[in-house]
Amino acid sequence: MPGPLREQRSLFGEILDWMLAPLLLLWPISVALTWLVAQGIANRPYDRELGELARTVARRVSVESSEFVPPLVKVKIPEAAAEILRSDDSDQVFYQVLGLRGEFLAGDRDLPVPDEERAAPGELRFRDDQVLSEPVRIAYMWLADANAPKDSVPLVQVAQTLDKRSRLATEIFRGVILPQFVILPVAVLLVWLALARGLAPLNALQRRIRERESHDLSPIEERDAPDEVAPLVRSINDLLARLDLSISAQKHFLADAAHQLKTPLAGLRMQAELAQRELDSGGDVASVKRSLQQIARSTQRAAHMVNQLLAMARAEDKEQARKTQEVSLPRLAVETVRDFVPRALEKRIDLGYEGPDAHSAGPSMRIQGQPVLVRELVRNLVDNALQYTPSGGAVTVRVVADPFGQVVVLQVEDNGPGIPEAERELVFQAFYRALGTNVDGSGLGLAIVREIALQHGAVVAVEDAHPRNTPPGTRFTVRFPVAPEG
Repeated sequence: MPGPLREQRSLFGEILDWMLAPLLLLWPISVALTWLVAQGIANRPYDRELGELARTVARRVSVESSEFVPPLVKVKIPEAAAEILRSDDSDQVFYQVLGLRGEFLAGDRDLPVPDEERAAPGELRFRDDQVLSEPVRIAYMWLADANAPKDSVPLVQVAQTLDKRSRLATEIFRGVILPQFVILPVAVLLVWLALARGLAPLNALQRRIRERESHDLSPIEERDAPDEVAPLVRSINDLLARLDLSISAQKHFLADAAHQLKTPLAGLRMQAELAQRELDSGGDVASVKRSLQQIARSTQRAAHMVNQLLAMARAEDKEQARKTQEVSLPRLAVETVRDFVPRALEKRIDLGYEGPDAHSAGPSMRIQGQPVLVRELVRNLVDNALQYTPSGGAVTVRVVADPFGQVVVLQVEDNGPGIPEAERELVFQAFYRALGTNVDGSGLGLAIVREIALQHGAVVAVEDAHPRNTPPGTRFTVRFPVAPEG
């Protein structure tokens, strides 16, 4: 049962999909990365400003100590300075100073304490946190003071809300992304135009092929095709050359077949007209009988010619030749000899078979082939031998095993006039008949034998059957490969 039909795909659409799909996939990644980069850029100047505020507050914190009094942290931030610190018109600013033991000294109590190990005194750090559920950016540092104990130092923190940072990051993001909304459609359009221009030679090649006449099998010009398509054009040209050769052979074959059929058909018409004139003129019965006999012979020759043409068509059918199976060559040879016995008796020819019995032949006598075609090969060889063997002669069909087990040999020999060495290749051409034999035939039998042998990987050879005798006779030898075991 045939599977579902695959949807025909467009090369243009396929390339466009593979180019645009990664672009559309990378677009959201690009947006996310742009936003992260914009936030990083927006944080830098405000982090510097926030760090300066933290250092300013740290300069107002000091540690006093004496021999009799424990260390004491003092914060000297005038009220006016604190107001300036909180004077940002966009963001809220918070600050906090903690003492040696983490006690609150000044600023805003709501600032959270950093949840990390204490850094080196004087090192400025930043973190993101929340104050009263409001996200903030915090700059903080532990103070370095000679009067402070090493295990406990004051902590200064300055926090700022993120409104200005968010606005600056949004502006940077818009400035980068908005041009991309213009560039992306332009890029898609340019890709579309580039593909259309790149595939234009293919469209031109398609038009040239479509505009060709059905009889024009000349090669396609490769110079106008792109390098990537040149192998395809060469393959098409090779196909056109083989198709031209096949069509030429078919035309030649049909012309020869028409010429060969013309003779028996013309004879049929002439003999029919003679018989009719004899009947109309009241002629003798013997003349009418001779005309009818001639009509019968012409009809037989025409039927034989048609059968041979059909056999030739079967032999040239590659699809038929691929349907192979194991075939017993002795069995086909015996059956063919049996079929030709009546004709051999009629011509008083001794037709015989030499070789293993059809039922006892082993695997070494089997070939891989198409039974109908192999039978046709044997029939044509036997028919050819019976035609050219004179009355009282002998025809022998022989099947011999190869001692090395590589081939199976079929031989058909006769004691007829033989074939001159110069004509032994010519007899395998269609419609060729040796001169001086006075034998009616289609000239297709041995051409069919050669074609079937080639399709089965066999080799056909012709030689004299009895070189020292006159006439020498003819022996046709066909060597078939043995069927593989298993």
